[in-house]
Amino acid sequence: MKSRTLLAAVLTLPLIATAACGGGGDETSGSDAAAARGPISIWYSNNAQEVAWGKQAVEMWNAAHPTEKVTAQEIPAGTTSEAVIAAAITAGNAPCLVYNTSPAAVPNFQAQGGLVPLDDFADGASYIAGRSGATADQYKSDDGAFYQLPWKANPVMLFYNKKVLTAAGVDADNPPLGTYAEFLDTARKIVTSGAAKYAIYPSPSSQFFQPWFDFYPLYAAESGGELLVKDKKATFDSDAGKAVAGFWAQVYKDNLAGKEAYNGDSFADGTAAMATAGPWAISAYKDKVDWGVVSVPTGAGSAIDQPTFSDAKNIAVYTACANRGTAWDFLKFTTSEEQDGKLLEMTGQMPLRQNLEQTYAAYFAANPAYKTFATKAAHLVEVPNVPTSVEVWQTFRDAWSKSVIFGEEDPNQALSGAATKINDLVK
Repeated sequence: MKSRTLLAAVLTLPLIATAACGGGGDETSGSDAAAARGPISIWYSNNAQEVAWGKQAVEMWNAAHPTEKVTAQEIPAGTTSEAVIAAAITAGNAPCLVYNTSPAAVPNFQAQGGLVPLDDFADGASYIAGRSGATADQYKSDDGAFYQLPWKANPVMLFYNKKVLTAAGVDADNPPLGTYAEFLDTARKIVTSGAAKYAIYPSPSSQFFQPWFDFYPLYAAESGGELLVKDKKATFDSDAGKAVAGFWAQVYKDNLAGKEAYNGDSFADGTAAMATAGPWAISAYKDKVDWGVVSVPTGAGSAIDQPTFSDAKNIAVYTACANRGTAWDFLKFTTSEEQDGKLLEMTGQMPLRQNLEQTYAAYFAANPAYKTFATKAAHLVEVPNVPTSVEVWQTFRDAWSKSVIFGEEDPNQALSGAATKINDLVK
């Protein structure tokens, strides 16, 4: 469930005209295709829990819709799922629906002509708004249309190892991690005591998506929910952005985090005392770490109602689909209250649905470990929906790595330079 495997090369794919990559759907007008019904194909993630969820949904649908059968499979193997989807768009043989569409890749898929605006369906925009509320606005494209349905999120929070904190002389039931100063003090106790080699170990690698798990959750919290880019302008060359960069620069300067690539999971292995992760980590760490979880720190102190990065995956309708009426009906079926409940129960991931805690109160009562994430799911920040999304993030990451992680440049100057370059990319 870790959506950390996107491909920067997607950005460099030729922007094929819609007529060249739309497949069967392009032979029909948008209005006709939106009403057409018949068999469809879908792809879902190869995560075992999501496969099980997808199989039960397809089986239930097919039993009730014998003339509109859904054929489902895992996303074909490739370097990344995003690369496979992009290639399918180019070839014109993408499925009708992909239940693993990264928001960061949507602008590129849209530029390829591969995505159907969900507003083409009579109840498209109203269904999305009714299900997800104001959160849905972050997923609109520049033209004001939805090319993705907000589906599920993994709100990023701060996991900590209770045994390690206790060994370091820190109160593991109420750890002082809410402010930057508290976090740094606790981190130093962990390292100097030898309870763990590092306090935290975010990946120091240069891939464009890595800021989603070090900078962006803390920036969302510190800034009150700012996107990296808003109104075609970078937002992070600000007091909030500089505060986050200064915090992480201190973490690295004091050797509280590793700067080398780590082969494995540093938190599960006990090398690091803390990690940023979403609710997928609950089952992953269940038998490995006696963990606790809190919101990421801010300068003034963390709170459950402060925003964080969503780490979402969404659903899109692809232009190669001729029977889009069936695709839309199936998409609504699989994001209904019943199926969202099954998704929650089977995967532990948070449906991007209004009133999540109230709607599934019985589940959260029986599974209290997930309740904190449900509360946090009402306060999410997404990646900005801009046409040069991947290049924007890579520009930011390059500046971050050079200055914050490796100390080769002043972080404030690096952020300012990155903002100038990004403003040119998105103008």
